[in-house]
Amino acid sequence: MASFEDVRAAYPVLDQFAYLNAGTNGPLARATVEAILAEELVDLTQGRGGEPYFSRALGMRDEVRAKLAGHFNVEPAQIALTRSTTDGCNMVVAGLGLGPDDEVVTTDVEHFGLIGPLHASGAKVVAAPEDKVVEAVTDRTRLIAVSHVSWVTGNSLDPDGLKAETGLPVLVDGAQSAGVLPVQAGAVDYYAVSCQKWLCGPDVTGALVVTRPDELHVALPSYFAQTEHQPDGSYSAREGAERFDSGWIGTPSLAGLSAALDVHPEWRFERIAEMAAKFRAALEERFEVVTKPDQAGLVAFRPTSDPVELVDKLRGEGVIVRELPGRNLIRVSCGYWTSDDDLERLLGGLP
Repeated sequence: MASFEDVRAAYPVLDQFAYLNAGTNGPLARATVEAILAEELVDLTQGRGGEPYFSRALGMRDEVRAKLAGHFNVEPAQIALTRSTTDGCNMVVAGLGLGPDDEVVTTDVEHFGLIGPLHASGAKVVAAPEDKVVEAVTDRTRLIAVSHVSWVTGNSLDPDGLKAETGLPVLVDGAQSAGVLPVQAGAVDYYAVSCQKWLCGPDVTGALVVTRPDELHVALPSYFAQTEHQPDGSYSAREGAERFDSGWIGTPSLAGLSAALDVHPEWRFERIAEMAAKFRAALEERFEVVTKPDQAGLVAFRPTSDPVELVDKLRGEGVIVRELPGRNLIRVSCGYWTSDDDLERLLGGLP
């Protein structure tokens, strides 16, 4: 079992910074970058064409799909490879064919990557407080769409409970939960994630869990939607969620993501919860904290000075956190790699 010291050493950025911003982009492990560079050199010397290249790339897609399925406790056939959480949300909302006669219930603290696709559907979007989602459901509601963990407050919205209580289709924005909490994605209908955040993968990588792929229409087909097609565009759909793959992913990104998924230690979830609780308790002594107790990953607090200036000041002192625009909040991301020294550096830089 990898020790905490071994895990810290895997991420060179931690030698210089208290890196507390995995909610935006996770730190890159040395093994991840080495895998990316190795594939770039293969492309440089051998090109990006021909049967061996494409067969190898397709095999790498299968490998990544299987690893992601293990992380989310589903079958590989339920995983689509995407470029982002937003990709997955768009695919689901478009595939459901929502319109003006339909209603979607969400919360009032969602990311535009989710509420943007909801608005574009033309359905009536009902934005309820975090703890009032069920009460907002009506006979017109066709979809509940929420984050597992809010990107603003850091609070869990219990999507499994929403599904069990309402029986409605549930779309989950898992950008701030994938890699943070144990995820049983098959308990809901659709679970969209970004792999460059807490999973520490390369940029522009993501996944969508579709629990019952045959029940969702392919509204945004890529080449991977079909096994064969006709001149008029009609086609035979691929089996499983692969039909929702959003397009080609280069072998360097696939290699990097595969390597990143191997870095995460077995004890990651317990460590993240422990550090988030420790950060929350320390920050609460001096600031208003909007994150409830017993959450994991994100801790958001309201500073007593200008948040933009404070984030810039902290960066100059080697502490990387994020300001949430227009909300007068600073968000801290506590990973399994986060140390007590990171906490002390943050507290030392705050007024």
